[in-house]
Amino acid sequence: MKKYILDLKVRETVAVGKQFVLLRLTDSEPLPEMLPGQFVEVRVDNTPSVLLRRPISIHYYNKENNELGLLVQLIGDGTRWMATLKAGDTLNVVLPLGNGFTLPTSTDESPLLVGGGVGVAPLLYLGMKLKEMGVTPTFLLGSRTENELMQIDEFKKYGPVYITTENGAVGEKGYVTQHSVLANNKFSQVYTCGPKPMMMAVARWAKSANVPCEVSLENKMACGVGACLCCVEDTKEGNVCVCKEGPVFSIDKLSWQI
Repeated sequence: MKKYILDLKVRETVAVGKQFVLLRLTDSEPLPEMLPGQFVEVRVDNTPSVLLRRPISIHYYNKENNELGLLVQLIGDGTRWMATLKAGDTLNVVLPLGNGFTLPTSTDESPLLVGGGVGVAPLLYLGMKLKEMGVTPTFLLGSRTENELMQIDEFKKYGPVYITTENGAVGEKGYVTQHSVLANNKFSQVYTCGPKPMMMAVARWAKSANVPCEVSLENKMACGVGACLCCVEDTKEGNVCVCKEGPVFSIDKLSWQI
């Protein structure tokens, strides 16, 4: 897909709990097509400590409203600068980058979308796209506490949502791979994004259940085009740049010990 460098206008910056913000972005021209699972590289201005662009998953893309949504976790100077943006400000981005999730070819599919932490971000757009295709996804979202759950009502627009929290305050207590929805339902495909230990656990479950599984890796991606070699991942076909060959991979191609 063709890549663009755009100065997008901020429509709104919305606080999502204490650790996240949602950036609603638009442009005077129609935004380019974007696929679920792809990401953007954001330029951080006026922050001397941040030299490189920051990779952010595409949370949603609304063609009708010409709007791009980025869910940003506030973990460093770059992302905290993004949280200071106000309506009317400009954000320079490179997009769309990487390869997205493999979409089903039949409306008879029953996909499971598993997310943890900020890894839930790309799953919203995937759920939107699946629903648009006539496929109803099931979401399984996990977090340590109820304070880290976000946008549950948005996910519910596209399919049933199941939740785990490690402290048991919301949903079932434990990890996503311990949720009863896995034992009580059959799924045709699993898509997952989140902390690597969680994704590896989901991959092990999918392999044991003989269900195809795709993971969206969150390696450090400084350039987004495979030039800086910051995001190299070992696969069964050798080392590859996650930003260029991924970030979405079938677990069958990764060298994970699952």
